[in-house]
Amino acid sequence: MALVTAESLKSELEMFDIPCQDDSVLDKMVEQCICSRIQADDMVLEWVAYSTTKNGLKLTMEALEHFEHEVLNKKSKSKQSFRKEETHNRTRDIHSLQDLIKAEEEEDNLLDAYSTPAKGSQKRALTTPEHPHSKRSAALLASPGLLLSPASFSPSATPSQKYSQRGGKGEVVVTFGAVQGTRWVGRKAPGVGVQLELLEGPEDSLRSSYKYMFQRLRDVRNVLTEKIEELGEGLKSHFSIEEFSPVSLPAQDSITVLGQVCCDSNGKLNAQSVLLEAGPEQGGQQVPVDLSELREYSLFPGQVVVMEGMNTTGRKLVASKLYEGVPLPFYTSEIKMETDDEPLNVLVACGPYTPSDSLTFDPLLDLINVIVRDRPDVCLLLGPFVDSKHEQIEKAQVTETFEAIFTRCIESIVDGTKSVGCRLVFVPSQRDIHHHFIYPQPPFTLPNLSKDQVQRVTLVPDPCTLLIDGVTFGLTSTDILFHMGAEEISCGTGSDRFSRILKHMLTQRSYYPLYPPVEDVNMDYEKFQSFGQMPLTPDVLIIPSELRYFVKDVVGCVCVNPGRLTKGQVGGTYGRLLIQRSATSEDKKRASPCLAAQVVKI
Repeated sequence: MALVTAESLKSELEMFDIPCQDDSVLDKMVEQCICSRIQADDMVLEWVAYSTTKNGLKLTMEALEHFEHEVLNKKSKSKQSFRKEETHNRTRDIHSLQDLIKAEEEEDNLLDAYSTPAKGSQKRALTTPEHPHSKRSAALLASPGLLLSPASFSPSATPSQKYSQRGGKGEVVVTFGAVQGTRWVGRKAPGVGVQLELLEGPEDSLRSSYKYMFQRLRDVRNVLTEKIEELGEGLKSHFSIEEFSPVSLPAQDSITVLGQVCCDSNGKLNAQSVLLEAGPEQGGQQVPVDLSELREYSLFPGQVVVMEGMNTTGRKLVASKLYEGVPLPFYTSEIKMETDDEPLNVLVACGPYTPSDSLTFDPLLDLINVIVRDRPDVCLLLGPFVDSKHEQIEKAQVTETFEAIFTRCIESIVDGTKSVGCRLVFVPSQRDIHHHFIYPQPPFTLPNLSKDQVQRVTLVPDPCTLLIDGVTFGLTSTDILFHMGAEEISCGTGSDRFSRILKHMLTQRSYYPLYPPVEDVNMDYEKFQSFGQMPLTPDVLIIPSELRYFVKDVVGCVCVNPGRLTKGQVGGTYGRLLIQRSATSEDKKRASPCLAAQVVKI
């Protein structure tokens, strides 16, 4: 599927003479295209048909929300069968046939390489290099370019044409804070003296056994109940609520209830299917919720909320007020720390590090060159490093083990940045094919690192909260923005969807507040209770996603989606931040430690 952009949507709208000057409306349409997996021209045709039936409805944010609920959500099921038919027809395309023939020829070449050639055959002689390198000698090469040679991974790997011909290299696409005259370089001695530690304490327990698929429902229920009670206590004290009433008890007066939002079926949540499920202390029952009297709301399955309303029959709660969650306080150091003269330069990148049509790590080599050029103090590198969704990995076209490819990839990063001396943080991903795909995810294991390398490399779990020179970073490589964006419902909030979802994460105090999780996420609830919650509100939240890159300030936390280093066959983006721990001012107002941030094209 081609990437949908605001420009392509604008040109399609102009074709139908539909004026649209509001960028937020275009961004909303792009988001709907991605979530509904439809192209720009199809999206505009759907809108034209919808607006015509509504007597020429104008293109506004509110109209788009109604359009999404009434048209796009109903289209999703029929779209799946259409996609199957489309892929079936595509196999008869002439280009696909040529690719198939080419793949068969390469397979024949590979088979010939393993067989004894006939006297007259020249095929073997032409394809064998004069001075073949053994795999062991290739692994010892110092150059990251040679370490990541495509021939070592796949017999048919060729550099991606689209990636090499990309435009806009180094172009800044998002800016945040005071970026005028900013020098994006690290300190004089990058990485030296940088304090970097995990806030959750030692992560060894994440390497111990998991109970996933052997979890008792009672244990899962206990985790969810504790979450409801803990967040309920915070809301109770913040809003000075005397007590919570049972959700299903008939009452003629207005009552205040605490519970978890859920859906009345296995389908997608909508305004008519909202249930509120109370904890055991409030009766542990479910009651349907009528949202018609609420002027504005934003809800998703798994959200812990406090509602005020009437429940005269005990069978339906007519909500009149919704209490927002309360975020945790920010980190404050007990030890008085001096303010650094120079800010800390942090680079953030998220995989995949290869184009989708080739297993060459060209984007990663370009990133290493950026690190050598800019000399950041800390590099936060999030997975996937060996992507399970890569075409050649799905088709089993690699000639080495996944662990060997990963080890070589990490070695090239560590060796390639040795001259810089920056600190490297590696975060695993659910899409890393060689690693445990369970949530929360244990850190990578790299037993072959030397003593010097161990001092520079930090292996952390997904998710985690890091303390870097007195500034807290929340990191997760799981695409919670995409998962929650497909489930959240809202009305009259006025804010964009990204800000709403990020605020939900901070107020629900969790890196993955969605329940039930999407099918791709294998949740271990006992580990999640210990490692999936936020111990505090981070100063900076790194939250990579397939959705559009951004940098936003949400309730004082700077949230960064650096995008992915590659988007399909073309280059993607990475992020960079300037961090300086600020001394508390006399009036004790907190100043954000993030001075400036940018998202840059690779």
